[in-house]
Amino acid sequence: MVGFLPAIFCKRHMQTPRTEFAQALKAIATERGLDPSVILDTIKQAIIAAYRRDAKERGEDTEELDFDVEINPTNGEARVFAWPLEKPKQKKDVTPPGFGRIAAQTAKQVIHQKIREAEKGAIMEEFSGRAGNLVSGMILRFDGPNVRVDMGRTEATMPASERIPNERLTPNQRLTFLLKEIIEGTRGKEIILSRADPAFVEKLFAREVPEVASGSVVIKQIAREPGVRTKIAVASEQSGVDPVGSCVGQKGVRVQAVTNELGGERVDIIPWSQDSAELISAALSPAENVTVGLDEKTKVAKAKAPEDQLSLAIGKEGQNVRLAAKLTGWRIEVEGIPQEKEQVSEISLIKKTRTKKVTKKKASQTADAPQE
Repeated sequence: MVGFLPAIFCKRHMQTPRTEFAQALKAIATERGLDPSVILDTIKQAIIAAYRRDAKERGEDTEELDFDVEINPTNGEARVFAWPLEKPKQKKDVTPPGFGRIAAQTAKQVIHQKIREAEKGAIMEEFSGRAGNLVSGMILRFDGPNVRVDMGRTEATMPASERIPNERLTPNQRLTFLLKEIIEGTRGKEIILSRADPAFVEKLFAREVPEVASGSVVIKQIAREPGVRTKIAVASEQSGVDPVGSCVGQKGVRVQAVTNELGGERVDIIPWSQDSAELISAALSPAENVTVGLDEKTKVAKAKAPEDQLSLAIGKEGQNVRLAAKLTGWRIEVEGIPQEKEQVSEISLIKKTRTKKVTKKKASQTADAPQE
């Protein structure tokens, strides 16, 4: 057993044999970004696993024993100690003579596996601090309906439910994603990305609009149908700052940057209001001159729009009113405003006048006609 560890970890050009193991351990810890104590712990676990396997092959029972390993940090010499369960005072050295090449190979494999797990854990720890933020990645491959994304040091998954419908993706395509969460999957911890989450749009505005990033403008509510349309309600936390104008940008450059990242998805920006009726009226834009009545008990809002604005208020297949309802939290019923009676009477009078004029003209033409 003694001497196999430096063979795994040592690098060339070490200063002296006595510091070979320590130098190799420090080099690996620095290279992999790991704590040396973590590596030492994985080595101990690997040696115990190798000893148990070797003992099992010799017909020895190790189930009733507890084990510990002591490693000389200078030269890497390892000794195995065992004692009956809950009897640590009976601890004794059980290191077999020439522990065996097979046990050493087993230990080596376990060590490599543990180091990979420790590296992945360190990477996941790094990414867990970025949950809820934008990250950049490259489309690696398609795993059924899911998408595997190269994040540099690791891979992430964008499930089908987090994809923008009808968005065309190709391998090696670089995109921006929302790092939604890190979950415990069948293969350990897994990074979940999203482009369909409403928070993705919110983070894009924070990237493109300095006022949103600084907190001068706040996105109060957001409603989204990915790939088609999004509505956001914004408010200003600082006097003199126009929340809608800040998000739109000069000549629409800021909102256009967000739209481009979303593949052409339309984004409506409206001013936030504490007055629910005013907010609902704004949420039904681009329809204009919409009046809203509220029923606080049933949480139903009845919106009335002029006939020429009714289709805009409802939207294609009810999309506009549906998003407005999501944005405001009210059930919205939209109906057209009927023409006033005076307008109807006036139109009828005009028609009757025209009819009389036509009748008189015909009668005049008949009177002037020559007799045969």
